[in-house]
Amino acid sequence: MSFDDVELRHLRALRAVAEEGSFIGAADILGFSQAAISQQIAGLERAVGQAVFDRPGGPRPVTLTPAGRILLRYAEDINTQIEAAEHDLSDLASGTAGRLRIGTYQSVSVQLLPEIVATLRHAAPDLAISLVEQDEQHVLIDALLSGAIDVTFLTGPITDARLDLTELGTDPFVVVLQADGPLAQENPGRSIPSAALEGVPMVGQHDCDCQMQIDNGLRACGVRPRYVFRSNDNGALQGMVRAGMGPAVMPLLAVDRGDPGIVVKQLEPPMEPRTIIVAVPKGATPMPAADRLIRIAKTAGRKRLARAPR
Repeated sequence: MSFDDVELRHLRALRAVAEEGSFIGAADILGFSQAAISQQIAGLERAVGQAVFDRPGGPRPVTLTPAGRILLRYAEDINTQIEAAEHDLSDLASGTAGRLRIGTYQSVSVQLLPEIVATLRHAAPDLAISLVEQDEQHVLIDALLSGAIDVTFLTGPITDARLDLTELGTDPFVVVLQADGPLAQENPGRSIPSAALEGVPMVGQHDCDCQMQIDNGLRACGVRPRYVFRSNDNGALQGMVRAGMGPAVMPLLAVDRGDPGIVVKQLEPPMEPRTIIVAVPKGATPMPAADRLIRIAKTAGRKRLARAPR
C-alpha cells in the first residue's frame, strides 16, 4: 500500500461513482469511458490496499465500503480545496480579486489616488486594496522590493535598475503666495521671478526627496532659501502661507487651488518638474491587479498631470 500513488483523478472518480451509484454514470459525468473509470478505481484500491466499493452486480448500485467512506471524506475535502485554488487562481489571473497593496505619498494620495482607487474598485469589487503612505521614497522602494507592497507611486527623475517604471506625467513646481501679501501685489501676473524669493522668509518641508529637488532648483536659480517653518503636511504649509509666514515652493499636485487665501504662480525661469511614476519590481512575475492599476493610473495621469506618458 502506498498513498503516494493516489492521484487526484482517482479521488474524482471515487466521488463520481459514489454520487452516481454506478461506473457508467460516473463515466458520463466525467467524460470518460466506463473502462477508464474502472481502471481509476482499481488503481485507487491498489494504492490504499483495500476495496473502496462493494460491487453487487446486475442493476443494483455499487456502494462504498467502510474504507471507501473514510476515503471519500478526505476526497471531498481535497476536491473542495482544489476547486477553491482554481477559483482563486482564476481571480488572480483576471486581476479582479485577491489583494493589492499600494505604496503612495501625500500629494498622490490626495489628488490622484481617490479617482484611481474608485475606478479600480468599480472594475474589481472583490479586490482587497490596502494603502501605505510614506514621504520617504527609499522606504517605499524597500517595501516594494521586499514584497511588503505590490506596486508604488514614486517621484522622478529616478533611475533604478531594480524597478520597472511607468511614467504617468509631470508635476511642475509653483510658488504659493498669500493672496493679499506683498509678493502677490508686486507680481500680479501669472509668474514670479525666482530672484524675488532671495532673502524672503519661506515655508517648506523637512528634508526629503521632494524638498531636496526644490532646494537644488532654487539654488540653480541663484536663490538661497531661508525657511522659518517646516512641515511635511501640505495642508499645514498652505495654511502658513495663507497666514503670512512666507511663500512656499510646492509641486502643483500638492496645492489646494480652491483656497481663496492663496495664489499660485509659475516660477520664472521654471524649475525642472518632478515626474509622477508608478513602479513594480523588475523581472518579477507581473501581478494582474497591479497591471490593471497602472492602466487606470495612466488614464488619470493624462487628465491631471502636465504631460501624458511617453
